[in-house]
Amino acid sequence: MDLKTVKVTIDGELREYPDGICYIDIVREYQTTQKQTIMLVMVNGKLRELHKHLHKDCELEFVTVADEVGHKTYKRSACMILMKALYDVVGRKNLDQVMLHFSIGSGYYFTLKGKVKLDEEFLEQVKERMQEIVRARIPFYKKSVRTDDAIEIFRQQRMQDKVDLFEFRRVSRVNLYSLGDYQDYYYGFMAYDTGYIPYFDLFLYDQGFVLQLPDREAPDVVPPFVASPKIFRVQMGTEEWADMMNISTVGELNQTIVREGIEHVVLMQEALQESKMADIAQQILQSGHKKFIMIAGPSSSGKTTFSHRLSIQLAVHGLRPHTIAVDNYFVNREDTPLDEFGKRNYECLEAIDVELFNRDMKDLLDGKRVELPEFNFKTGHREYRGNYMKLGRDDVLVIEGIHGLNDRLSYALPQESKFRIYISALTQLNVDEHNRIPTTDGRLIRRIVRDARTRGTSARETIAMWPSVRRGEEENIFPFQEGADVMFNSALIYELACLKVYAEPLLFGIPRDTPEYLEAKRLLKFFDYFIGVPSEAVPKNSILREFIGESCFNV
Repeated sequence: MDLKTVKVTIDGELREYPDGICYIDIVREYQTTQKQTIMLVMVNGKLRELHKHLHKDCELEFVTVADEVGHKTYKRSACMILMKALYDVVGRKNLDQVMLHFSIGSGYYFTLKGKVKLDEEFLEQVKERMQEIVRARIPFYKKSVRTDDAIEIFRQQRMQDKVDLFEFRRVSRVNLYSLGDYQDYYYGFMAYDTGYIPYFDLFLYDQGFVLQLPDREAPDVVPPFVASPKIFRVQMGTEEWADMMNISTVGELNQTIVREGIEHVVLMQEALQESKMADIAQQILQSGHKKFIMIAGPSSSGKTTFSHRLSIQLAVHGLRPHTIAVDNYFVNREDTPLDEFGKRNYECLEAIDVELFNRDMKDLLDGKRVELPEFNFKTGHREYRGNYMKLGRDDVLVIEGIHGLNDRLSYALPQESKFRIYISALTQLNVDEHNRIPTTDGRLIRRIVRDARTRGTSARETIAMWPSVRRGEEENIFPFQEGADVMFNSALIYELACLKVYAEPLLFGIPRDTPEYLEAKRLLKFFDYFIGVPSEAVPKNSILREFIGESCFNV
Protein backbone atom coordinates (compact mmCIF):
# COMPACT_ATOMS: atom_id res chain seq x y z
CA MET A 1 0.00 0.00 0.00
CA ASP A 2 1.33 3.45 -0.92
CA LEU A 3 2.30 5.65 1.96
CA LYS A 4 0.32 8.86 2.24
CA THR A 5 2.37 11.98 1.50
CA VAL A 6 1.90 15.70 2.07
CA LYS A 7 3.03 18.51 -0.20
CA VAL A 8 5.21 21.18 1.38
CA THR A 9 6.36 24.44 -0.22
CA ILE A 10 9.70 25.66 1.16
CA ASP A 11 11.34 28.78 -0.31
CA GLY A 12 9.14 28.46 -3.39
CA GLU A 13 10.11 24.81 -3.95
CA LEU A 14 7.43 22.12 -3.78
CA ARG A 15 8.47 19.02 -1.85
CA GLU A 16 6.72 15.83 -0.75
CA TYR A 17 7.17 14.22 2.66
CA PRO A 18 5.58 11.24 4.42
CA ASP A 19 2.44 12.07 6.32
CA GLY A 20 3.31 12.47 10.01
CA ILE A 21 6.94 13.47 9.49
CA CYS A 22 8.40 15.42 12.42
CA TYR A 23 9.35 19.01 11.66
CA ILE A 24 12.80 18.41 13.13
CA ASP A 25 13.52 15.96 10.31
CA ILE A 26 12.76 18.61 7.70
CA VAL A 27 14.77 21.20 9.64
CA ARG A 28 17.84 18.94 9.77
CA GLU A 29 17.68 18.59 6.01
CA TYR A 30 17.70 22.37 5.51
CA GLN A 31 19.81 23.57 8.43
CA THR A 32 23.03 23.67 6.39
CA THR A 33 21.38 26.17 4.03
CA GLN A 34 20.63 28.60 6.89
CA LYS A 35 23.10 31.06 8.42
CA GLN A 36 21.53 30.72 11.86
CA THR A 37 20.04 27.90 13.92
CA ILE A 38 16.41 27.12 13.14
CA MET A 39 14.38 27.31 16.37
CA LEU A 40 10.79 26.96 15.15
CA VAL A 41 8.82 26.63 11.94
CA MET A 42 5.93 28.63 10.56
CA VAL A 43 3.29 26.37 9.01
CA ASN A 44 0.67 28.21 6.97
CA GLY A 45 1.31 31.27 9.11
CA LYS A 46 1.18 29.42 12.45
CA LEU A 47 4.17 28.85 14.71
CA ARG A 48 5.05 25.26 15.51
CA GLU A 49 7.70 23.68 17.72
CA LEU A 50 10.08 21.25 16.05
CA HIS A 51 8.82 18.14 17.86
CA LYS A 52 5.37 18.50 16.24
CA HIS A 53 4.32 16.42 13.22
CA LEU A 54 3.15 17.41 9.75
CA HIS A 55 -0.16 16.06 8.47
CA LYS A 56 -1.45 18.57 5.87
CA ASP A 57 -0.21 20.23 2.71
CA CYS A 58 1.33 23.53 3.69
CA GLU A 59 3.75 26.33 3.12
CA LEU A 60 6.61 26.05 5.60
CA GLU A 61 9.00 28.79 6.71
CA PHE A 62 11.97 28.55 9.05
CA VAL A 63 12.24 30.73 12.16
CA THR A 64 15.86 31.17 13.24
CA VAL A 65 17.47 32.48 16.39
CA ALA A 66 18.06 35.76 14.50
CA ASP A 67 14.30 36.31 14.21
CA GLU A 68 12.45 38.04 17.05
CA VAL A 69 10.34 35.05 18.05
CA GLY A 70 13.27 32.66 17.58
CA HIS A 71 15.49 34.78 19.79
CA LYS A 72 12.83 34.86 22.52
CA THR A 73 12.59 31.07 22.25
CA TYR A 74 16.35 30.82 22.77
CA LYS A 75 16.24 33.04 25.87
CA ARG A 76 13.23 31.23 27.33
CA SER A 77 14.87 27.86 26.81
CA ALA A 78 18.08 29.11 28.44
CA CYS A 79 16.08 30.16 31.49
CA MET A 80 14.63 26.67 31.87
CA ILE A 81 18.10 25.12 31.54
CA LEU A 82 19.27 27.49 34.27
CA MET A 83 16.36 26.47 36.51
CA LYS A 84 17.13 22.76 36.12
CA ALA A 85 20.82 23.35 36.76
CA LEU A 86 20.09 25.32 39.93
CA TYR A 87 17.86 22.58 41.35
CA ASP A 88 20.39 19.92 40.31
CA VAL A 89 23.24 21.73 42.11
CA VAL A 90 21.36 22.87 45.21
CA GLY A 91 18.57 20.32 45.62
CA ARG A 92 14.92 21.29 45.62
CA LYS A 93 14.59 21.23 49.41
CA ASN A 94 17.39 23.80 49.74
CA LEU A 95 16.00 26.28 47.21
CA ASP A 96 12.92 28.22 48.29
CA GLN A 97 12.67 30.61 45.35
CA VAL A 98 14.33 31.52 42.08
CA MET A 99 13.08 34.89 40.88
CA LEU A 100 13.59 36.23 37.35
CA HIS A 101 13.25 39.97 37.86
CA PHE A 102 13.83 41.83 34.59
CA SER A 103 16.12 42.31 31.60
CA ILE A 104 19.49 43.82 32.30
CA GLY A 105 21.62 44.54 29.27
CA SER A 106 21.65 41.42 27.14
CA GLY A 107 20.54 39.13 29.93
CA TYR A 108 18.22 38.59 32.86
CA TYR A 109 18.66 39.43 36.53
CA PHE A 110 17.87 36.65 39.03
CA THR A 111 17.86 36.33 42.81
CA LEU A 112 17.74 33.23 44.99
CA LYS A 113 16.22 32.41 48.38
CA GLY A 114 17.20 29.31 50.32
CA LYS A 115 20.21 27.55 51.76
CA VAL A 116 22.52 28.92 49.10
CA LYS A 117 25.78 30.85 49.30
CA LEU A 118 25.74 32.91 46.13
CA ASP A 119 29.36 33.44 45.13
CA GLU A 120 31.68 32.87 42.17
CA GLU A 121 32.30 29.24 43.13
CA PHE A 122 28.58 28.49 43.25
CA LEU A 123 27.91 30.23 39.92
CA GLU A 124 30.71 28.24 38.31
CA GLN A 125 29.11 25.00 39.50
CA VAL A 126 25.77 26.07 38.04
CA LYS A 127 27.39 27.09 34.76
CA GLU A 128 29.20 23.74 34.49
CA ARG A 129 25.92 21.92 35.14
CA MET A 130 24.20 24.01 32.43
CA GLN A 131 26.95 23.07 29.99
CA GLU A 132 26.50 19.39 30.87
CA ILE A 133 22.75 19.72 30.22
CA VAL A 134 23.43 21.35 26.86
CA ARG A 135 25.88 18.60 25.83
CA ALA A 136 23.33 15.94 26.82
CA ARG A 137 20.84 17.37 24.29
CA ILE A 138 17.89 16.74 26.61
CA PRO A 139 14.56 17.26 24.80
CA PHE A 140 12.11 19.92 25.96
CA TYR A 141 8.94 17.86 26.38
CA LYS A 142 5.57 19.57 26.37
CA LYS A 143 2.40 17.99 27.68
CA SER A 144 -1.14 19.22 28.14
CA VAL A 145 -2.62 18.74 31.61
CA ARG A 146 -5.87 19.70 33.29
CA THR A 147 -5.61 23.12 34.90
CA ASP A 148 -6.63 21.64 38.25
CA ASP A 149 -3.84 19.08 37.97
CA ALA A 150 -1.33 21.83 37.16
CA ILE A 151 -2.41 23.71 40.28
CA GLU A 152 -1.81 20.62 42.38
CA ILE A 153 1.58 19.96 40.76
CA PHE A 154 2.83 23.44 41.57
CA ARG A 155 1.31 23.44 45.03
CA GLN A 156 3.39 20.36 45.81
CA GLN A 157 6.47 22.08 44.35
CA ARG A 158 5.83 25.11 46.60
CA MET A 159 5.45 27.42 43.58
CA GLN A 160 2.60 29.51 44.94
CA ASP A 161 2.97 32.11 42.17
CA LYS A 162 1.89 29.53 39.58
CA VAL A 163 -0.93 28.28 41.80
CA ASP A 164 -2.23 31.86 42.01
CA LEU A 165 -1.86 32.31 38.25
CA PHE A 166 -3.79 29.17 37.30
CA GLU A 167 -6.58 29.86 39.81
CA PHE A 168 -7.80 32.51 37.37
CA ARG A 169 -7.32 30.65 34.09
CA ARG A 170 -10.58 30.02 32.25
CA VAL A 171 -9.11 27.34 29.99
CA SER A 172 -9.53 23.75 31.13
CA ARG A 173 -6.01 22.68 30.18
CA VAL A 174 -2.51 24.19 30.22
CA ASN A 175 0.81 23.18 28.67
CA LEU A 176 3.69 22.23 30.96
CA TYR A 177 7.30 21.69 29.93
CA SER A 178 9.68 19.13 31.36
CA LEU A 179 13.45 18.88 31.11
CA GLY A 180 14.42 15.51 32.49
CA ASP A 181 13.03 15.46 36.02
CA TYR A 182 12.39 19.21 36.13
CA GLN A 183 8.89 20.46 35.28
CA ASP A 184 7.71 24.06 34.88
CA TYR A 185 5.29 26.36 33.09
CA TYR A 186 6.48 28.85 30.48
CA TYR A 187 4.69 31.53 28.51
CA GLY A 188 5.84 30.80 24.94
CA PHE A 189 7.58 28.12 22.87
CA MET A 190 10.75 26.16 23.62
CA ALA A 191 13.67 24.85 21.55
CA TYR A 192 13.75 21.22 20.38
CA ASP A 193 16.42 20.18 22.88
CA THR A 194 19.07 21.70 25.12
CA GLY A 195 21.74 21.37 22.44
CA TYR A 196 20.15 24.35 20.69
CA ILE A 197 21.24 26.66 23.57
CA PRO A 198 25.06 26.58 23.65
CA TYR A 199 25.80 30.26 24.30
CA PHE A 200 25.37 31.84 27.75
CA ASP A 201 27.32 33.03 30.76
CA LEU A 202 26.67 33.85 34.42
CA PHE A 203 27.83 36.94 36.35
CA LEU A 204 27.39 37.99 39.95
CA TYR A 205 25.66 41.35 40.24
CA ASP A 206 24.30 43.23 43.23
CA GLN A 207 22.40 40.76 45.45
CA GLY A 208 21.85 38.25 42.64
CA PHE A 209 23.29 37.21 39.31
CA VAL A 210 22.85 37.78 35.59
CA LEU A 211 22.19 35.12 32.97
CA GLN A 212 23.96 36.74 30.03
CA LEU A 213 22.71 35.74 26.57
CA PRO A 214 23.51 36.60 22.96
CA ASP A 215 21.92 39.56 21.22
CA ARG A 216 19.66 38.86 18.30
CA GLU A 217 22.08 40.61 15.93
CA ALA A 218 24.93 38.23 16.89
CA PRO A 219 23.20 35.07 18.16
CA ASP A 220 26.38 33.02 18.47
CA VAL A 221 28.31 35.53 20.62
CA VAL A 222 27.80 36.22 24.33
CA PRO A 223 28.57 39.92 24.79
CA PRO A 224 30.41 41.16 27.88
CA PHE A 225 28.17 42.14 30.76
CA VAL A 226 27.86 45.91 31.06
CA ALA A 227 25.99 47.16 34.10
CA SER A 228 23.50 50.04 33.94
CA PRO A 229 23.40 50.99 37.62
CA LYS A 230 20.96 53.90 37.40
CA ILE A 231 18.20 52.06 35.62
CA PHE A 232 18.89 48.96 37.72
CA ARG A 233 18.24 50.95 40.90
CA VAL A 234 14.97 52.28 39.48
CA GLN A 235 13.82 48.79 38.55
CA MET A 236 14.75 47.32 41.91
CA GLY A 237 13.10 50.19 43.77
CA THR A 238 9.90 49.63 41.82
CA GLU A 239 9.94 45.90 42.53
CA GLU A 240 10.53 46.50 46.22
CA TRP A 241 7.43 48.68 46.30
CA ALA A 242 5.45 45.98 44.45
CA ASP A 243 6.61 43.41 47.01
CA MET A 244 5.50 45.73 49.79
CA MET A 245 2.07 45.86 48.15
CA ASN A 246 2.12 42.04 47.77
CA ILE A 247 1.57 42.45 44.02
CA SER A 248 4.66 41.19 42.21
CA THR A 249 2.92 38.69 39.89
CA VAL A 250 -0.23 38.63 37.78
CA GLY A 251 -1.76 36.05 40.12
CA GLU A 252 -1.30 38.38 43.09
CA LEU A 253 -2.81 41.28 41.13
CA ASN A 254 -5.84 39.15 40.27
CA GLN A 255 -6.19 38.09 43.89
CA THR A 256 -6.18 41.74 44.96
CA ILE A 257 -8.77 42.70 42.36
CA VAL A 258 -11.11 39.91 43.45
CA ARG A 259 -10.72 40.41 47.20
CA GLU A 260 -10.30 44.15 47.55
CA GLY A 261 -11.11 45.79 44.21
CA ILE A 262 -8.70 47.93 42.24
CA GLU A 263 -9.42 51.38 43.70
CA HIS A 264 -6.95 51.21 46.61
CA VAL A 265 -4.15 49.94 44.36
CA VAL A 266 -4.80 52.75 41.86
CA LEU A 267 -4.70 55.43 44.58
CA MET A 268 -1.52 54.00 46.10
CA GLN A 269 0.29 53.74 42.77
CA GLU A 270 -0.72 57.22 41.64
CA ALA A 271 0.32 58.69 44.99
CA LEU A 272 3.72 57.00 44.66
CA GLN A 273 4.26 58.50 41.20
CA GLU A 274 3.18 61.96 42.39
CA SER A 275 5.64 61.71 45.27
CA LYS A 276 8.48 60.80 42.92
CA MET A 277 7.63 63.71 40.60
CA ALA A 278 7.70 66.06 43.59
CA ASP A 279 11.13 64.69 44.52
CA ILE A 280 12.40 65.33 40.98
CA ALA A 281 11.07 68.91 41.07
CA GLN A 282 12.89 69.43 44.36
CA GLN A 283 16.13 68.12 42.85
CA ILE A 284 15.78 70.50 39.91
CA LEU A 285 15.27 73.42 42.28
CA GLN A 286 18.24 72.44 44.43
CA SER A 287 20.53 72.00 41.40
CA GLY A 288 20.10 75.72 40.66
CA HIS A 289 20.02 77.75 37.44
CA LYS A 290 18.52 75.02 35.26
CA LYS A 291 16.65 76.49 32.30
CA PHE A 292 16.15 73.36 30.19
CA ILE A 293 14.53 70.26 31.66
CA MET A 294 15.29 67.63 29.00
CA ILE A 295 12.91 64.65 29.14
CA ALA A 296 13.57 61.60 26.98
CA GLY A 297 12.31 58.06 26.81
CA PRO A 298 11.09 55.39 24.40
CA SER A 299 7.73 55.34 22.68
CA SER A 300 4.62 55.27 24.88
CA SER A 301 6.48 56.04 28.08
CA GLY A 302 4.06 58.83 28.96
CA LYS A 303 6.51 61.68 28.32
CA THR A 304 3.79 64.22 27.54
CA THR A 305 1.72 63.66 30.69
CA PHE A 306 4.87 63.46 32.77
CA SER A 307 6.07 66.82 31.44
CA HIS A 308 2.74 68.44 32.37
CA ARG A 309 2.67 66.93 35.86
CA LEU A 310 6.30 67.82 36.49
CA SER A 311 5.53 71.36 35.36
CA ILE A 312 2.83 71.59 38.03
CA GLN A 313 5.30 70.45 40.67
CA LEU A 314 7.83 73.04 39.47
CA ALA A 315 5.17 75.75 39.61
CA VAL A 316 4.44 74.78 43.22
CA HIS A 317 8.06 75.72 43.96
CA GLY A 318 7.71 79.14 42.37
CA LEU A 319 9.08 78.44 38.90
CA ARG A 320 7.24 79.25 35.65
CA PRO A 321 7.52 76.12 33.47
CA HIS A 322 6.67 75.97 29.76
CA THR A 323 6.37 72.66 27.95
CA ILE A 324 7.92 72.22 24.50
CA ALA A 325 7.68 69.13 22.32
CA VAL A 326 10.76 68.48 20.21
CA ASP A 327 8.38 66.99 17.63
CA ASN A 328 7.46 70.57 16.70
CA TYR A 329 10.96 70.82 15.22
CA PHE A 330 10.50 67.97 12.76
CA VAL A 331 11.85 68.76 9.31
CA ASN A 332 9.15 68.99 6.67
CA ARG A 333 7.90 65.54 5.80
CA GLU A 334 9.39 65.48 2.31
CA ASP A 335 12.81 66.17 3.87
CA THR A 336 12.62 63.32 6.39
CA PRO A 337 15.54 60.88 5.95
CA LEU A 338 14.82 57.35 4.75
CA ASP A 339 15.78 54.20 6.62
CA GLU A 340 17.42 51.11 5.14
CA PHE A 341 14.02 49.92 3.93
CA GLY A 342 13.28 53.12 2.05
CA LYS A 343 10.70 54.36 4.56
CA ARG A 344 10.71 57.73 6.30
CA ASN A 345 12.70 57.48 9.52
CA TYR A 346 11.00 59.70 12.10
CA GLU A 347 13.10 58.22 14.91
CA CYS A 348 16.54 59.46 13.84
CA LEU A 349 18.03 62.76 15.00
CA GLU A 350 18.23 63.94 11.39
CA ALA A 351 14.42 64.01 11.31
CA ILE A 352 14.71 67.04 13.63
CA ASP A 353 15.80 70.50 12.50
CA VAL A 354 18.58 70.55 15.06
CA GLU A 355 20.02 73.87 13.88
CA LEU A 356 16.69 75.67 14.27
CA PHE A 357 16.08 74.07 17.67
CA ASN A 358 19.45 75.21 18.99
CA ARG A 359 19.09 78.71 17.55
CA ASP A 360 15.69 79.16 19.19
CA MET A 361 16.77 77.71 22.54
CA LYS A 362 19.99 79.76 22.60
CA ASP A 363 18.05 82.93 21.79
CA LEU A 364 15.65 82.20 24.63
CA LEU A 365 18.56 81.59 27.00
CA ASP A 366 20.00 84.97 25.95
CA GLY A 367 16.73 86.70 26.83
CA LYS A 368 15.44 87.20 23.30
CA ARG A 369 11.81 86.98 22.19
CA VAL A 370 11.31 83.91 19.98
CA GLU A 371 8.38 82.67 17.91
CA LEU A 372 8.16 78.89 18.40
CA PRO A 373 7.01 76.56 15.61
CA GLU A 374 4.21 74.01 15.71
CA PHE A 375 4.38 70.94 13.50
CA ASN A 376 1.20 70.15 11.58
CA PHE A 377 1.08 66.35 11.44
CA LYS A 378 -1.70 66.43 8.86
CA THR A 379 0.21 68.53 6.31
CA GLY A 380 3.66 67.38 7.39
CA HIS A 381 5.02 70.92 7.70
CA ARG A 382 6.10 73.29 10.46
CA GLU A 383 3.83 76.29 10.98
CA TYR A 384 4.09 79.55 12.92
CA ARG A 385 0.95 80.65 14.72
CA GLY A 386 2.13 83.53 16.85
CA ASN A 387 3.43 81.44 19.75
CA TYR A 388 6.00 83.91 21.09
CA MET A 389 8.09 83.30 24.18
CA LYS A 390 10.64 85.18 26.24
CA LEU A 391 12.25 83.71 29.33
CA GLY A 392 12.32 85.58 32.60
CA ARG A 393 14.27 84.81 35.75
CA ASP A 394 11.86 82.13 36.98
CA ASP A 395 10.94 80.66 33.58
CA VAL A 396 12.11 77.14 32.69
CA LEU A 397 11.50 75.05 29.59
CA VAL A 398 10.29 71.48 30.02
CA ILE A 399 11.35 69.85 26.75
CA GLU A 400 10.22 66.34 25.87
CA GLY A 401 11.34 64.21 22.95
CA ILE A 402 13.08 60.94 22.27
CA HIS A 403 16.46 62.64 21.71
CA GLY A 404 16.39 64.73 24.88
CA LEU A 405 19.42 63.04 26.45
CA ASN A 406 21.54 63.23 23.31
CA ASP A 407 23.78 66.30 23.57
CA ARG A 408 23.83 66.52 19.79
CA LEU A 409 20.23 67.72 19.98
CA SER A 410 21.13 70.62 22.29
CA TYR A 411 24.79 71.15 21.43
CA ALA A 412 24.58 74.97 21.68
CA LEU A 413 23.24 74.98 25.23
CA PRO A 414 25.61 75.06 28.22
CA GLN A 415 25.73 71.79 30.11
CA GLU A 416 25.07 73.54 33.41
CA SER A 417 21.75 74.88 32.05
CA LYS A 418 20.32 71.37 31.42
CA PHE A 419 18.70 68.87 33.75
CA ARG A 420 18.20 65.44 32.16
CA ILE A 421 15.35 63.04 32.95
CA TYR A 422 14.92 59.56 31.50
CA ILE A 423 11.40 58.12 31.61
CA SER A 424 10.31 54.63 30.64
CA ALA A 425 7.50 52.22 31.43
CA LEU A 426 9.54 49.56 33.23
CA THR A 427 7.00 46.85 33.93
CA GLN A 428 7.39 45.62 37.51
CA LEU A 429 4.85 42.84 37.22
CA ASN A 430 5.78 39.25 36.32
CA VAL A 431 3.47 36.58 34.93
CA ASP A 432 5.04 34.40 37.62
CA GLU A 433 8.46 34.00 39.20
CA HIS A 434 9.98 32.46 36.04
CA ASN A 435 8.06 34.39 33.34
CA ARG A 436 8.63 38.11 33.07
CA ILE A 437 6.48 40.61 31.20
CA PRO A 438 8.70 42.41 28.69
CA THR A 439 8.68 46.17 29.08
CA THR A 440 8.26 46.42 25.31
CA ASP A 441 4.94 44.54 25.52
CA GLY A 442 3.55 47.06 27.97
CA ARG A 443 4.56 49.97 25.77
CA LEU A 444 3.25 48.33 22.60
CA ILE A 445 -0.14 47.77 24.24
CA ARG A 446 -0.22 51.38 25.40
CA ARG A 447 0.54 52.55 21.87
CA ILE A 448 -2.06 50.30 20.25
CA VAL A 449 -4.75 51.80 22.48
CA ARG A 450 -3.59 55.41 22.11
CA ASP A 451 -3.03 55.34 18.34
CA ALA A 452 -6.47 53.85 17.72
CA ARG A 453 -8.07 56.55 19.87
CA THR A 454 -6.12 59.64 18.77
CA ARG A 455 -4.87 58.89 15.27
CA GLY A 456 -7.35 56.41 13.88
CA THR A 457 -4.48 53.95 13.44
CA SER A 458 -5.50 50.30 13.52
CA ALA A 459 -3.84 47.80 15.84
CA ARG A 460 -2.55 46.05 12.75
CA GLU A 461 -0.79 49.23 11.55
CA THR A 462 0.70 49.91 14.98
CA ILE A 463 2.07 46.36 15.24
CA ALA A 464 3.50 46.58 11.72
CA MET A 465 5.29 49.82 12.59
CA TRP A 466 6.59 48.63 15.97
CA PRO A 467 9.85 46.98 14.74
CA SER A 468 10.89 50.29 13.17
CA VAL A 469 10.07 52.13 16.39
CA ARG A 470 12.12 49.61 18.38
CA ARG A 471 15.12 49.98 16.06
CA GLY A 472 14.94 53.73 16.55
CA GLU A 473 14.91 53.30 20.32
CA GLU A 474 17.94 51.02 20.28
CA GLU A 475 19.87 53.53 18.20
CA ASN A 476 18.70 56.86 19.59
CA ILE A 477 17.44 56.46 23.16
CA PHE A 478 18.82 53.52 25.12
CA PRO A 479 22.53 54.39 24.57
CA PHE A 480 21.97 57.69 26.42
CA GLN A 481 19.79 56.56 29.32
CA GLU A 482 22.59 56.28 31.88
CA GLY A 483 23.47 59.92 31.24
CA ALA A 484 20.26 61.07 32.92
CA ASP A 485 20.37 63.04 36.16
CA VAL A 486 17.28 61.16 37.35
CA MET A 487 15.10 58.32 36.06
CA PHE A 488 11.35 57.89 36.35
CA ASN A 489 9.37 54.68 35.93
CA SER A 490 5.97 55.45 34.40
CA ALA A 491 4.63 51.88 34.52
CA LEU A 492 1.58 51.40 36.72
CA ILE A 493 1.16 48.10 38.52
CA TYR A 494 -2.54 47.93 37.62
CA GLU A 495 -2.42 49.23 34.05
CA LEU A 496 -2.46 45.98 32.08
CA ALA A 497 -5.68 44.89 33.80
CA CYS A 498 -7.19 48.20 32.70
CA LEU A 499 -5.67 48.27 29.20
CA LYS A 500 -7.07 44.80 28.56
CA VAL A 501 -10.58 46.25 28.25
CA TYR A 502 -9.43 48.66 25.52
CA ALA A 503 -6.86 46.53 23.69
CA GLU A 504 -8.69 43.22 23.26
CA PRO A 505 -11.34 44.47 20.77
CA LEU A 506 -8.61 46.16 18.71
CA LEU A 507 -6.51 42.99 18.62
CA PHE A 508 -9.50 40.80 17.73
CA GLY A 509 -10.03 43.09 14.74
CA ILE A 510 -6.78 42.02 13.07
CA PRO A 511 -7.55 39.57 10.22
CA ARG A 512 -6.15 36.06 10.50
CA ASP A 513 -4.56 36.21 7.04
CA THR A 514 -2.28 39.17 7.87
CA PRO A 515 1.34 39.03 9.09
CA GLU A 516 0.38 40.98 12.22
CA TYR A 517 -2.16 38.36 13.36
CA LEU A 518 0.57 36.25 14.97
CA GLU A 519 1.54 39.08 17.31
CA ALA A 520 -2.11 39.90 17.98
CA LYS A 521 -2.77 36.28 18.93
CA ARG A 522 0.20 36.30 21.30
CA LEU A 523 -1.01 39.45 23.03
CA LEU A 524 -4.57 38.13 23.29
CA LYS A 525 -3.25 34.98 24.93
CA PHE A 526 -1.24 37.17 27.27
CA PHE A 527 -4.35 39.10 28.31
CA ASP A 528 -6.01 35.82 29.30
CA TYR A 529 -3.88 35.92 32.44
CA PHE A 530 -5.52 39.15 33.63
CA ILE A 531 -8.85 40.02 35.17
CA GLY A 532 -9.99 43.14 33.33
CA VAL A 533 -10.98 46.19 35.35
CA PRO A 534 -12.87 49.40 34.39
CA SER A 535 -11.07 52.75 34.27
CA GLU A 536 -13.41 54.83 36.44
CA ALA A 537 -10.96 54.81 39.36
CA VAL A 538 -8.07 56.10 37.22
CA PRO A 539 -7.46 59.81 37.99
CA LYS A 540 -7.76 62.34 35.15
CA ASN A 541 -4.09 63.32 35.52
CA SER A 542 -2.81 59.74 35.43
CA ILE A 543 -0.17 58.83 32.87
CA LEU A 544 -2.51 56.01 31.83
CA ARG A 545 -5.05 58.63 30.69
CA GLU A 546 -2.63 59.64 27.93
CA PHE A 547 -3.44 56.29 26.35
CA ILE A 548 -7.03 55.44 27.35
CA GLY A 549 -8.38 58.99 27.12
CA GLU A 550 -10.19 61.56 29.29
CA SER A 551 -6.98 63.15 30.51
CA CYS A 552 -7.18 66.59 32.08
CA PHE A 553 -4.15 67.51 29.97
CA ASN A 554 -4.04 68.18 26.24
CA VAL A 555 -2.40 64.87 25.29
